[in-house]
Amino acid sequence: MNTNHQNQINARLQNQPDQFSTGSTGTSNRSSVYDIITERVIALLEQGTIPWQKPFNVKRGFPRNLVSKKPYRGINVFLLHSMHYESPFFLTFNQAHQLGAHIRKGEKACPVVFWKQIEVEDKDTHEIEKIPIARYYHVWNLAQIDGLSELPDPTPEATTTAPAEIVANMPQRPEIKYGMAKAFYSPSGDFVGMPNRERFTSEDNFWGTIYHELVHSTGAAHRLNRPTITEENSFGSEEYSREELIAEMGSAFLCGQAGIAERTLNNSAAYLQNWLEALKNDHKLIVQAAAQAQKAADFILGTKFEDATAGN
Repeated sequence: MNTNHQNQINARLQNQPDQFSTGSTGTSNRSSVYDIITERVIALLEQGTIPWQKPFNVKRGFPRNLVSKKPYRGINVFLLHSMHYESPFFLTFNQAHQLGAHIRKGEKACPVVFWKQIEVEDKDTHEIEKIPIARYYHVWNLAQIDGLSELPDPTPEATTTAPAEIVANMPQRPEIKYGMAKAFYSPSGDFVGMPNRERFTSEDNFWGTIYHELVHSTGAAHRLNRPTITEENSFGSEEYSREELIAEMGSAFLCGQAGIAERTLNNSAAYLQNWLEALKNDHKLIVQAAAQAQKAADFILGTKFEDATAGN
């Protein structure tokens, strides 16, 4: 698919109406998926919590659904992880009911995003394209549910990958040049520049930084063809900020896979305010950037999913 055609698809996607979720009562919520998720993230930021910078609990692994056993993906990982529960398992209202359990009175759910494919006809070629549209449902942690007859191990063994293996096994990995004054990705040269390892305060910070730059590299035209990399974007622009958010969240996914729990992160007041303003100005930013970050992490890990639309 060429760049112009992909941009046309992206434009149609941006113009699609926001989708609504139907709750268990059958009534339609009036806020869009993006509004609901963004408002939740903004509330966390206002409390001083940056969801994509929360260290993952390496022993628990990623949050997952108890019935399907599938891990949640994209923005869902950060939202569920920010609930601070010991168990990584979650259920929908209907799943809990089918298991003979019930949600404890007064417990609050967490919204979970998934993607529904719709068919759109291309105006020029008349070809049918499948476009993902965001929808959501609610889940509760096992700690919020009573009546489950069989409880899973609260701390299942997580499968991690050695940090160096993630870099070494990346498909189409760009050249990595050490001895640089700072860390960066060069789109024109398609290489990652990194300071020498001894310049970093810890091994975890070294790996977190190189993952950040490798996520940038996935945007190259011959990899994931992300416009925030393939097109020229000035420092401080909306697209520049979007790409930085993708790289930060993508690095967080990879650190979780590598079992890296502690990194030196920027949580200054200025940093928080910057993202608060960005999210308030664009309610689609956090959901879309997280989805792109997940794709970037999948690419680096060589992971393929049969149903790429499942937000779980």
